[in-house]
Amino acid sequence: MTAPETIAELARLGVATVYEAGGRTGLIDHEWKQLVPGVSVAGPARIALCGAGDNRAVHEAVALLQPGEILVLTMEEAAPVALIGDLLVTQIRRAGAAGVLVDAAVRDAADLATMGLPISARWVRARGATKSIRGQVDVPVTVGGATINPGDIVILDADGATVVAASQAESVLAASLKREQNEATARQRYLEGTLSYDQHGFREEDKDA
Repeated sequence: MTAPETIAELARLGVATVYEAGGRTGLIDHEWKQLVPGVSVAGPARIALCGAGDNRAVHEAVALLQPGEILVLTMEEAAPVALIGDLLVTQIRRAGAAGVLVDAAVRDAADLATMGLPISARWVRARGATKSIRGQVDVPVTVGGATINPGDIVILDADGATVVAASQAESVLAASLKREQNEATARQRYLEGTLSYDQHGFREEDKDA
């Protein structure tokens, strides 16, 4: 189990830093709509792999949710069907979830925004899901080119989403903290007048070209 302190630091560092420091792996590469703008959260993945246009698996996953988890909702083929709305989000909030990643649509978007739960979704659509296909819960899924296993750490913020394998969370955190320090040093240099064009040696390369 990943330590809560590690998860909190990964959330603070954010998607871009963790993705880059982790060797540019794990990016959940879609355009995500953040219903509560500007938030950054992370947590272990609780996964629902839904049937086509169906959200029965979401109800099962919500019944299993633990505090601090990120609920990951997807289908074999993503479609703009609303897998959650305000009634399911009411339950998700009560369970103490850290956030929700929806590889499909949400509805009741205005209400969801006021509820405060961090939700990143592919679409906002009124079209509702059926409840006739059980689907699967807590199985590995692929979303946006990234494999997400149950318990892997999913990070959501204004830049998008990324995932870190639970077994690599500590090493990725260490690399992310080092990157943060390097960026702070570079930022100070730029404030003092250094140009990235020179720092990276591009000026000399261009002279020799």
